[in-house]
Amino acid sequence: MEAGLLVQMLLGALLGLSVYLPLRCGQLSLATPGFFAIGGTVAALLSTRVPALAGSGSTYPIASVLLEMVLAALLTGVLALVLGRMVLRLRGIYLAIATIALVEILRVVTLNLEFTGGAVGIFGIPQPFQSAEGYGAFTLVLLALVCWMCDRLEKTRPGRAMAAIRDDELAAASQGINTADTKLLAFVLSALVAGITGVVAAHFLNSWNAKLGNFDASITTLAFVVLGGSRTWLGPVFGGLLLTALPELLRPVGDLRLIVFGAVILVGPLIFPQGLITLERLQALWRRRPPWLALPSNRGRR
Repeated sequence: MEAGLLVQMLLGALLGLSVYLPLRCGQLSLATPGFFAIGGTVAALLSTRVPALAGSGSTYPIASVLLEMVLAALLTGVLALVLGRMVLRLRGIYLAIATIALVEILRVVTLNLEFTGGAVGIFGIPQPFQSAEGYGAFTLVLLALVCWMCDRLEKTRPGRAMAAIRDDELAAASQGINTADTKLLAFVLSALVAGITGVVAAHFLNSWNAKLGNFDASITTLAFVVLGGSRTWLGPVFGGLLLTALPELLRPVGDLRLIVFGAVILVGPLIFPQGLITLERLQALWRRRPPWLALPSNRGRR
């Protein structure tokens, strides 16, 4: 597998996690491509319009990339905080429609702004790495950090509150859970993940256009979670990796690859309604683990 495809797969896994976070509260938010586009636009503008960030070396400094990620996280986080207070009053398909509208508004606004390059976009974004392997290592570390955050979240009180809201929001509210703030937290975390992913994607692609954050991207990122599973963070990661790689892996079959790709997205949820990765399947696999993976027993020790 070539390094460039691996980077795209890792970026897909990050976007899958961004969609997963609101779904953990039972909120069908499709705003991830909008925040992803904001992060990419921030990186493209800062790296091409602010010479001080470029440094004096042949490659773009990693410190400048990290600064872009911080600024993109702040911008998307504040925007999600403001918009979340309004849109999260909606539920189900109404929330999905509202967030799709948000994505389209951001896309149209960006396409009509001169300083963002309009319909042409921004080209010549400087590269912090000289090879795709460098992007792969950097993105893998970023994915590991986000996965660790999601794993810790599932085990903390806010994470358990999110699961309770997903199962029954009315019952969760009756137990004293602040459902509005919990859903807002998930929405803001989703925006942060999408924003920093956009920064990495902009540098990797070497150019940026607002069309990268459109309605089609909303459906694709949702498919990552639907196929992979939304009950644990491993599901979106697996779905993002698989569905990002699948079109390239099917390239040898020619024009049939799109038909096969569509069939996988269609048939997968029918066969596995809760996704390919569920807690029950993970527990079953763990029970059938090889003996050498078993933890040492303390039985018989004094």
